This record gives sequence, structure tokens and C-alpha cells, in this order.
Amino acid sequence: MLSPVLYPTLVTLMLTTQALAISPAEQRGKTFALTNCARCHSIDRVTPSPLKIAPPFRTLHLRYPVETLGEALAEGIVTGHPTMPAFQLDPDQINDLLSYLKTLE
Repeated sequence: MLSPVLYPTLVTLMLTTQALAISPAEQRGKTFALTNCARCHSIDRVTPSPLKIAPPFRTLHLRYPVETLGEALAEGIVTGHPTMPAFQLDPDQINDLLSYLKTLE
């Protein structure tokens, strides 16, 4: 039997855990970022980017409205420095990655 003192704590924990859960699209976007971007960029809320010139994903919304990145991701991002590979995402990957980026705002 659950102690009356612990019951409110348990309920709060359950509600908080559900609120913190991310959608399937956000999870796929996070997985994409981890697989393809985390070698150089920080893809979370706290760690520094492994490559100092690579902006942390949590700051991208300060540079660009996240929604506007979709076109660049579809056409292919090419940068002037040699360490970032050129890549092009399909529409589902773009949706997933943008969904994840929005969680970092």
C-alpha cells in the first residue's frame, strides 16, 4: 500500500514524465542529429559543441527562425568550411529535425 505522503509525489512524477516525453517526430529528429550532426555540433541544451566553430543547435533559433531552415535542408546545406559535409534531407527528415530543433528553443 502506498503511503499517503508519497502519493502526491508519485502523481507529480508521473505527470512530469508525460509532459517531458517527446513526440515520435522529435525523437526521430534527435536520432538524426545524434547520428549525423553531434560529431561537431552540440545537439542538446547544455554541452558545448565538440567543434568550436559549429554552433550548438540550441542557439540556431537565435540566428534563424527554425521554420525557415526547412528549405535550406531540402536544397542541401553547403558551407564554406571543409569539416561540414554537404547533405540534403527528404521531407520527412526535415520535419523530424525541425520538430527536434523546436524542442531546444
